[in-house]
Amino acid sequence: MIKGNDPILLTPGPLTTSLETKQAMLRDWGSWDATFNRITASICEDVVDVVHGKATHVAVPLQGSGTFSVEAAIGNLVPRDGKVLVPNNGAYCLRILKICKYLGRAHVALDIPEDKHPTAAMIEEALVKDPSITHVAQVHCETGAGILNPLAEIAEVCAKHGKGLIVDAMSSFGALDIDVSKHPMDAVIAASGKCIEGPPGMGFVIARKAVLEKCQGNSHSLAMDLYDQWTYMQKTTQWRFTPPTHVVAAFHAALGQFKAEGGQPARGARYRKNCETLIEGMGALGFRTFLSKEVQAPVIVTFHAPGDPAYTFKDFYEKVKARGYILYPGKLTQVETFRVGCIGAIDHNEMRNVVSAVAETLKEMGVQKVAPKLLAAA
Repeated sequence: MIKGNDPILLTPGPLTTSLETKQAMLRDWGSWDATFNRITASICEDVVDVVHGKATHVAVPLQGSGTFSVEAAIGNLVPRDGKVLVPNNGAYCLRILKICKYLGRAHVALDIPEDKHPTAAMIEEALVKDPSITHVAQVHCETGAGILNPLAEIAEVCAKHGKGLIVDAMSSFGALDIDVSKHPMDAVIAASGKCIEGPPGMGFVIARKAVLEKCQGNSHSLAMDLYDQWTYMQKTTQWRFTPPTHVVAAFHAALGQFKAEGGQPARGARYRKNCETLIEGMGALGFRTFLSKEVQAPVIVTFHAPGDPAYTFKDFYEKVKARGYILYPGKLTQVETFRVGCIGAIDHNEMRNVVSAVAETLKEMGVQKVAPKLLAAA
């Protein structure tokens, strides 16, 4: 899948990209160039197609990381007198709550343990309890732990109660099925450096056109005004302000490879195989996953850290890195963990190599007890 000696990124993005995607960044583009603007238009059409939204939705690209687009979506699609319900089971849910606070949008958290997901019944109870809620902001795949939240069920409840649904699909877009034609969503938000396997630097909001058309004046920010960005692009085909041209070109190349692979079903199948291979191999070494199989998304896996006193994450990270793999620290506060991503331009054979690198590292460190501290006595 990849060529060269660069380390492989086992993170939830940025991630390892293909040589073809890297090569697409070798050309310079003018931001007003007609060919470049056609690339932007093509990208916008393609990402809408990924979520089956051609009849109802439009894509608005935005410079910056995925969080920029999450903030823009909330700041534009939620009126200033709206109120947002955030089912909270991880770090990126907490980030949405923080965004709402910054934007001055009324908000309420539905707190859920990090290893559990919200249910339709929980959401419905919260909506009935507080009729002033206008929107639900849901993280689809919460990569703080790697949990998959039940998007279709939540969408049905929101539709039933007439609430807008804003979906942070940063780590699921392109890998997991999202169908806005079957399950109503006001917005699906993603970014270039995730499961489409492009480089980071651009986000996009796939918004229901009928909702976006009513958003003029909602934005707190000129740079993040999605309505202004969209209408300007409709009139001129151009970005309002300097676009990340190399990122756009590379993302276009990555989308071409995504379609050639077979789109979301094929991309998701490869990631699931990666995830299964990783969990099986790490399990054979004695590692335990933080999440149960039922709620584990095939994007990133959280493992309990070994309870052996010879283990420290810093040394473990550096020694695995020396063998060619970049891991991710844990994001949980209750127990010590680390995370291993399953996405990017890699396949299950590479995941076997990852397990071998971990085994060699444990041996070098003198780690004998792989069971976590909370289970070491059991």
